[in-house]
Order: sequence, then structure tokens, then C-alpha cells
Amino acid sequence: MALPPRNEGGRRVDLHAHTTYSDGLLSPADLVQRAFDVGIAALGVTDHDSIDGIPEARAAAGSRLEIVPGIEVSSSRGGSEIHVLGYYLDSENAALKQRLAEFQSERRSRVYAMAERLGAVGVPVDAEEVIVRAGAGVVGRPHIAEALLRAGHVTSVDDAFRRYLGPNGVAYVPRPRFTPESAIELIHQAGGISVLAHPGSSMPDLVIESLAASGLRGLEVWHPQHTPPVVRRFQALAARLGLLATGGSDYHGPGRGADLGDRPVPARVLETLKRAAGVSG
Repeated sequence: MALPPRNEGGRRVDLHAHTTYSDGLLSPADLVQRAFDVGIAALGVTDHDSIDGIPEARAAAGSRLEIVPGIEVSSSRGGSEIHVLGYYLDSENAALKQRLAEFQSERRSRVYAMAERLGAVGVPVDAEEVIVRAGAGVVGRPHIAEALLRAGHVTSVDDAFRRYLGPNGVAYVPRPRFTPESAIELIHQAGGISVLAHPGSSMPDLVIESLAASGLRGLEVWHPQHTPPVVRRFQALAARLGLLATGGSDYHGPGRGADLGDRPVPARVLETLKRAAGVSG
């Protein structure tokens, strides 16, 4: 497979990837190995509502690969999910640790609630098994979808979301309210840099402008969902609002969307992000 073009200085940067500590298919060590294989020089580990995979990724990377510590915080507004990436957070921050523990508890409660709804419509799954299979990471709808697939209730993970687990699905249970403004505040309390994740072509500029007014520091410009015209739109918007431009593949593992490094991100983006976070090197 042909690799994407290298960035200036030969450095390839991917600032958005997931591990088994959330809904990724690869362990932190295996994700790092994949980054080695495709020639990534700097890798953002950004699990959903968890930073637990970062130490393992750093240990696996050693001095051969730069790990950019991050998180993808789930939030919502008006019934729509909005995710906020955070980079270079203080993992020992008390407010962050407390909120992440609350996320874990809320996610488990949601699994039980959705499993109850699934049972009521004749497609039962074992909530305890779902949680056990999720392992040490945060549990979520993808894990329920995999349980539905294993049980033969659906033909694919996409089918599970369409029929049962998506916002219009019969078993959908909304997450407890946590606003993007709260996510931004949480990230900043922990000393991190907040970045709006994959806004997509349908998000109005007005929403991004309001988040910038609430302290948002950056915008994910390069993402598999963003076509070249969308990238140009967000580059211009980031410049107008004084936001950092970041990007990545949003990698979840083999066969799930874009491959690691498939969305080339200029190496200067990482340097700008590190300066904003006060990180040297």
C-alpha cells in the first residue's frame, strides 16, 4: 500500500488515534507498532474519556516515536454529540480524575439501560459480558454493537447502530448531559489545550464561533470526514478565530475507517500545539 506523502522535514504526524482503552481495536503497544510500520514520527493517543492508555503507549514507543498525550471528551448540545480533544493534560489533576471516574460510571449505567431496552424488543445481550469484554477501557455503544453482532442479531456494527443504538434506534439511551463548554473547562483545568474534534461539513460556523468564545483553543481541520473544500473552510475559520489547526486519522484499527497516517498533517501543526501547551522538545 502506498503511504501518504511525507510532511516537511520527513516527519509524519497523526494527532488522533484510539486504543482498546476506548473503542479502538489495538492495544497501545500495537497502535505504536502500527505507527512504526507506516512511518509516523509523532502520534496522538486520544481515547474517549480516558487517558489510561498513554503510559503503555509511551513505554512501547521509547525514544523511537513521540507520543502526544491526549483525550477525546464526549459532550452534547441540543441532542447532537460534540467531541472535544484535549492535549497535554496533567494526568494527576484532581478535577480531571474525578470527572473521568464519573464518565466510567455513567457509561456502565448506560450499557445496562440499553441492554434492558434491547431485551424488551427481543434482541437480548448480556450487559455484564459487554463490560467484561470492554476490559480496562471505557465501555460504549461499539461494545454493545459487537455483542449484537456476535449474537447474530445484526449483520454488522453499522446495522446495530442503524437499527438499535443510533439516536433513532429503538434501544438508544442518551448520555447524561455534559456540554462542550464543560469539556473545554475540564481540559483547561487540567492544563491542556482544547480542540474541537471532527466538526464535519454540517456544523455551522456559528457553533464553532460560540465555542471559541467559551475558550476553545483549536479546531481539527484535517480529518477523514473532511473533503478538501471542508479543509479549506476550516483552515480559514481557524485563522479568523485565532484557533490552532490540528488533525489526524481518527484511527480505530484495521478495517475501521481511515488507516493511521492517512490524513497527512503538516509537522508544523505539532510544533504550534506544543508551543501553545508550553511543551519543549
